[in-house]
This record gives sequence, C-alpha cells and structure tokens, in this order.
Amino acid sequence: MGNQVIPHSLFTEFDVALFQSGKHFKLYEKFGSHELEVRGEKGVYFAVWAPNAKSVAVTGDFNFWDKGSHSLNVRWDGSGIWEGFIPGLANGETYKYCILAASGEILEKGDPFAFQWEVAPKTASIVHSTWYEWQDAAWMKERALKNRLDQPWSVYEVHLGSWSRDPESPETLLSYREIASQLVSYVKEMNFTHVEFMPLMEHPYYPSWGYQITGYFAASSRYGSAQDLMYLIEALHAAGIGVLLDWVPSHFPGDAHGLYRFDGTSLYEHEDPRKGFHPDWQSYIFNYGRNEVRSFLISNAFYWLDRFHIDGLRVDAVASMLYLDYSRKDGEWIANEFGGNENLEAVQFLKELNEAVYSYFPDVQTIAEESTSWPGVSRPTYTGGLGFGMKWMMGWMHDTLDYFKEDPVNRKYHHDRLTFATVYAFHENFMLPLSHDEVVYGKKPLIYKMPGDEWQKFANLRTLYLFMYTFSGTKLLFMGGEFGQTSEWNVNQSLDWHLLDFAPHQGVKRFIADLNAVYRTQPSLYQKAFDASGFEWIEAGDRENSILVYWRKGFDAWEDTVVVLNLTPVVREHFRIGLPYAGEWDVILNADDHQYFGSGVSSPLIRSEPLYWMNQTQSAQLHLPPLGGYILGRKR
Repeated sequence: MGNQVIPHSLFTEFDVALFQSGKHFKLYEKFGSHELEVRGEKGVYFAVWAPNAKSVAVTGDFNFWDKGSHSLNVRWDGSGIWEGFIPGLANGETYKYCILAASGEILEKGDPFAFQWEVAPKTASIVHSTWYEWQDAAWMKERALKNRLDQPWSVYEVHLGSWSRDPESPETLLSYREIASQLVSYVKEMNFTHVEFMPLMEHPYYPSWGYQITGYFAASSRYGSAQDLMYLIEALHAAGIGVLLDWVPSHFPGDAHGLYRFDGTSLYEHEDPRKGFHPDWQSYIFNYGRNEVRSFLISNAFYWLDRFHIDGLRVDAVASMLYLDYSRKDGEWIANEFGGNENLEAVQFLKELNEAVYSYFPDVQTIAEESTSWPGVSRPTYTGGLGFGMKWMMGWMHDTLDYFKEDPVNRKYHHDRLTFATVYAFHENFMLPLSHDEVVYGKKPLIYKMPGDEWQKFANLRTLYLFMYTFSGTKLLFMGGEFGQTSEWNVNQSLDWHLLDFAPHQGVKRFIADLNAVYRTQPSLYQKAFDASGFEWIEAGDRENSILVYWRKGFDAWEDTVVVLNLTPVVREHFRIGLPYAGEWDVILNADDHQYFGSGVSSPLIRSEPLYWMNQTQSAQLHLPPLGGYILGRKR
C-alpha cells in the first residue's frame, strides 16, 4: 500500500461551529474511523481532535506501524481537527494515532471515537461499523409508556462478566450473545422491568468494574462486538425488558493510550490538578468548561441512546462532579468565581446534557447517582433543577441497612431510621438502590448484614425487600441479592448459583419474583411513586413493638394497598391495625409464607370493623408474622 492520504472531510463548517460551541451531539458520525468510498476508491476516513499537536499520523498493521507514512491533514479553520482518507483499508483494521506533541514527545493514542478496541491488555483501536438491522420496533414504539415515571421500575443491576460464567471454564467470560438467552429468561422469570448494566464501554483494567473508561464509544471487546451487544439488548427488548446503562462522564484513567494529555496537553482534563485530578479514583476530571469536551460527552450519551437503543442512562458519581472540594482538603481545591465550592461548569454541563437527551429522546430516563442534598437534581432545568428523571436515594439506603443490622431487641431505639425518609422522600424523584457498592470492600453481602440465626437472617432479608418495594420510589437491586448470595461480590467469578440448591435461597428468590409481580400489578405501589399523596403513615410511632403500617395510594382508590411490617421475631396475634376503607381485605403477599422459607403465620380474610384505630375510622385484627409483613388489598 502506498503512503497516500487523500484530503477528505465529513465536517461542514456548521459541524465545526457546533463542535466548538459545545452543541454538536452526534460527533460519532464525523470523528473516528469510517469506511467510505472517495473518488471511486474504497477506504477509511480518519478524524481526530488534537489542536496542540505538531503532526498526527495513522499507524497500524497496514503500514507496519510506521509512525510517519500516513500523516493526516490539519483543517485550515483552527479547529484542531486532523483528518484524511486512506484508500484500501476496511473494517477490521487495527490502528492508533501517532501524535507529535509541541514538546517533541511522540504519543501513540487510541481513537477516542473508535467503535471497537482490541481485547485488553492490547490497546489499539479497530475500524468497525455500528450497522445493525434492529428487530425491536415494537419495543421502541411502546417504551414511551414503559419508561414513564408513573409506571413500575424494578431494576436488576448486572455486571455482565460476573453474573454467570461457563462452569467448565470459570476463567472465561461469556460473550454478549452467549449470555443473552440465559439472562433474558432469568430476568423475565424474576419479573424485573429493567436491567441496568454496569459500564460496558471499553476499559483496560477489568477490576475497575468498567468505571475507568478509555473507549467511550466502544462496547467492551471482552464480550464481543457492538453488534453482539445490540443482539443482547434486542433480546431483552423482545422480552419486554428495558435496558439502562451506567455512564461515566465524571472521570477517566491516565492510561498512556487514552484521553489523558491526548495531544501532549491537558485536552480533555483540566491542567491544574486541583480541578483536573480525582484523589479518590486516581483519575482525571473532564474539563466541563471546554465546549469541545461537552460536545464529546453529550455525543457519547447520544451514541448509546441512538445506536444501541438504550432506554436510560444511570450517570455515575454526580456528586463528585458538582463539588469542587469533593474528597479534597483545604488548599487542594479552587473556589468558583463567587467563592463557592460548586462546580458551575459541571452544573451547566449536566443541565445541557439532560435538556439535550430529553429533547431528542423523550421516552428515555436519566438517573443520577448523587449522594448529597444538592437541591433539584431530578427537577426540570426551567425550575432551576439539574433535569434528571430520577436520583438514587442514598439516605434511605444507609438508614434502612443500618436499621436492619440492629438486633431486633434494640430496634425500638432506632425506629426513626425507617420513618425519617418520608421527611424528604418527595423532594426528588427517588430510586431506592441496593447496589453493588453495598456488597464489596468488607461490607458483607446483604444476607450477612442481617442479625440472628439462619432463619432470622432470611426473614429479615425478605422483610427488608418488602419494605423497599412498598415504600415510595422506584427500585434497584444488585445481582445476587435476589437469592441471598452469601459472599461479597467478586468481579472475577460467577455468582454462587449453586446456593439455589438450598431452601432458604430458593425461598428468597421466589419471594423476589412474586414481590416484583405484585409491585408491577398493584398500581398503588408505583403510580404516585414520587408524590406525597401516594403515601400515608397509618402507624409510624409504635417503636415499642417495632411495627409499621402505611397506606399506598394509586389513581383509583379501589386499588389502594396497606402494608404492615413486624420487625421483631415475635408473632403478634390479634394485633389491631387501622384501615382506610370499610369492607374485606385480602393478603396479597405474605413475606412469611412457607414457600419463601417462612414460618407460615398468616391472617385469613380480613373484615374491617367501624372501630376507630390509628387515626382511621375502620380497623381489623390480624396475626402478624415474625420478622415479616403483609401487603393488603381491598376485596371488591
């Protein structure tokens, strides 16, 4: 092959102007490597942003990694875009950019817009297409309803490489296609509404769980190609299951082949480490004040929603983006122009991100992992909010787990940990998360956070789930929690599926499947998930007995439910509770049922009496199971 690079551009002047103003949201159509035909010749067009480079060349297998034979042309407009067409190349070609920095240093960088990378530890980019003949039109048409905030959201959080592996070869990762049928049938069996994948973008360091990304526009080649991932997403959609993706616009690693000092300068990150280096993750923070960086990031969000039909993005580490002093001591951060600790550039970026996403993809959701009391995270930007659809409710998670860790004999002293959340539960559109972060680094699996003997641990766990699913807000559960995984999550091995040979684990799995089914079919549990009018305490003050009673309300009063929790191992016979309506009530779900490894305490048909109790005009006596509870529904 000759050393020919033909001048060619996919950029119009308008494209460049949008890019430079932070308003180009489909840069993946322009930057990167694209198979084209130019002047009758087939080949590949390359484009990369390196404004401070002296020269940029494409190097790869095709030119024996010669650093100077195929130099790109810099655009005349000062945009810093280098581009050119190399005839004779095609999809599958391995390449890097050889960048001569102003300092004289020669850098070999992967393509920030590459659609595929070599399998780690190799670090080159691969020319690849994202063409796919989608078969999910029915899902895409109906997801506007499925993804509404007045619909059920029960999310199963999955790390793909450690959900399941081949028992014959536990070191080998299953591909996107290999895992598809098993994962889809399981999620459907368990009645979850959505799957959330921890980051699937290319990341060189596997134990980063996907949060240290070098290839923002590439599905990780550890599991296959872009099309293989699309096949998995399509299979989930065919089963009526939405797909959320973890997205990391907060930081990136300092790998030599990645974004760090891309053209020999701090291009994507801040030059000053007080703004550009993240002490917690030893990584680099995007410069949100740079228009081209905002275009890069919003284009990346669009890419996954557009090309991969993703139904929502869970945005990682939002708190670290919002605060200039996040995890920093005095003297390690720079105040904003008003002397405050708010990262005004990041705030503006998040608002622009959400406005753009909801404008172009109105039937998806963005969900913020944000752990502080920043106001209006899930409120519209036109009211001063950040514009997210939902926000993780970290306070509920911490308080609830702290409560359930307590020996039941002491729970009366910690009763308000379960009731306090309603003080702020409706300030945001909250998602209740029991995520991967709670079962790693010595925190113990959920089952071993519970006190008592084996039976009590499982009873506590089922009751925790009952509380979670019947409290206001949407739901997220990390894989393994649904069957009582007994070891902390290990990214390097499969979940302990053999535990399902044992009755307690079978019981909690069956309970989650049924709890999901009840949640999805009882409108009172989801229609007003973020509205104070959808939740009312009937009894929040019985700390002596550690009993809670609350009323969930939907659009139709006939579909209202009442939840009763007994948070001690004492059976409460003939325990009277207040009821909001006269008539007969059914136990829709009993967390203590034998089929769930419970003790089998139950209440027969419940008929109300006109006896004023717990501030309600009606009441009834129940048998309350130990470390258990009921969902009650009106009998028509």
